[in-house]
Amino acid sequence: MDMRKIVVVVEDVEAARTAFEWALHNLLRYGDLITLLHVFPKRSRSKKKLRLSRLKGFQLALSFKDICSDFPNTKIEIVVTEGDHEGDRIVAVVREIGASALVVGLHDQSFLYKLAMAHNNIASSFNCRVLAVKSNASSSPDSSSIPNSSTNMDFSQIDLAGLQ
Repeated sequence: MDMRKIVVVVEDVEAARTAFEWALHNLLRYGDLITLLHVFPKRSRSKKKLRLSRLKGFQLALSFKDICSDFPNTKIEIVVTEGDHEGDRIVAVVREIGASALVVGLHDQSFLYKLAMAHNNIASSFNCRVLAVKSNASSSPDSSSIPNSSTNMDFSQIDLAGLQ
């Protein structure tokens, strides 16, 4: 069996943790490599502030890695990088890694919405399967701020509220 490379976007939102847990239970196979990817915005030219942002991102990724304690022999790597356009940097890293799947927690501020508006074909941008997991905690009754075009986006959306 070939090793698959699965990239999980690490964000400080519950939807990202839920997506990661979903991937561990439903997607991960023995021998797969999970890359926990956190992209922080380059807001400052100060090296000290950039170092602090990188450290916070790494600590956040480590908190995701702790979720794996129930999954022995899970291969995990952590990538923390900076980027001005979160979606574009994620695309670049996913392509560089050669990922077979990207797992994202879908929430109101998700970069996937912005990326979908800018590009016609998201899946070809990533060159892999894109799984957007939406937890029932992140779905709010007032979702008027989100364009109602998610039905024609070309990534797999898994709505956990519908599965329970």
